[in-house]
Amino acid sequence: MKKYIYTVMLLLMAITVTQAQRMLPKQKGIELNAGVLSKDKIGNDYYLNIGMTVNGKNGNYQLWALEYTHQYHNYKDIRIPQETFTAEGGYSLFLLGDARKNFTLNLGITGVVGYESINRSEPMLYDGAKILSEDNFIYGAGGRITFETYLSDRFVLVLAGRTKVLWSTDMKQFRPSAGVGLRFNF
Repeated sequence: MKKYIYTVMLLLMAITVTQAQRMLPKQKGIELNAGVLSKDKIGNDYYLNIGMTVNGKNGNYQLWALEYTHQYHNYKDIRIPQETFTAEGGYSLFLLGDARKNFTLNLGITGVVGYESINRSEPMLYDGAKILSEDNFIYGAGGRITFETYLSDRFVLVLAGRTKVLWSTDMKQFRPSAGVGLRFNF
């Protein structure tokens, strides 16, 4: 009888030990995101983002990312493209989650720098009109709130609501967006 009890105890201990630990300090991850910028023009205005995360203590992590944003502005019967290339770095703070970090809610704050191009740097339009907004180097701050859930021990699904406030731009300063992403933890 003791053999069976010891065997069951060892199996239970093995099962609990093999549970992967999540959000380990200094663990790195790579994250891919895509999303929309405007609820009015879904499909036309989008962003693509690739980032790296470095976990800190208590579910917090550093975030470093590169992003491409593409928007259109209507003028008569044409669409004028606006492209933004940005780099951002910041920190994400753990707000809520379960003990094993299966589900987490995080709040991130980032600094943003980049370049904004309007109509691919061509100021003249087909009808002789001139675009007064110019290409600019931009800078600002960003904020994001993310809901993250582990799909497996290494893959994390990320749902994000984000905003950026940019200065040195001739276009909109306040740029909200929403997206979905996938993170792979090394």
